[in-house]
Amino acid sequence: MSTIGPDFISLQVRDLERSAAFYEAHLGLARAEVSPPHAVVFATQPIAFAVREPLPGVDLDALPRPSGGVGLWLRADDAQQLHDDLVAAGTEIAAAPIDGPFGRTFTLVDPDGYLVTIHDAG
Repeated sequence: MSTIGPDFISLQVRDLERSAAFYEAHLGLARAEVSPPHAVVFATQPIAFAVREPLPGVDLDALPRPSGGVGLWLRADDAQQLHDDLVAAGTEIAAAPIDGPFGRTFTLVDPDGYLVTIHDAG
């Protein structure tokens, strides 16, 4: 028996509604119709994405940056326009837009300090 691959991705956050609002308002994600009480699940494809309250024993404030060495990439219709909108809204950008093998790509810092890379099809 073996695993198949990623099936669900979630980020543990300090303030569930603040983080959910960020991903809705600034990245344009829509909430799924059903979420458990401790999380907000978004209707993303091909894999579901969520923000959730921290699991027992997880102290996000004890971590220098919660994402550590994990890379989270989200695809957008227009990465440059999204970047420009995020900058106008005061979102911290960790890596400026570049053109690469995955299209226009940049990295933002979400409200909890997670590094999220955005790319488009190019």
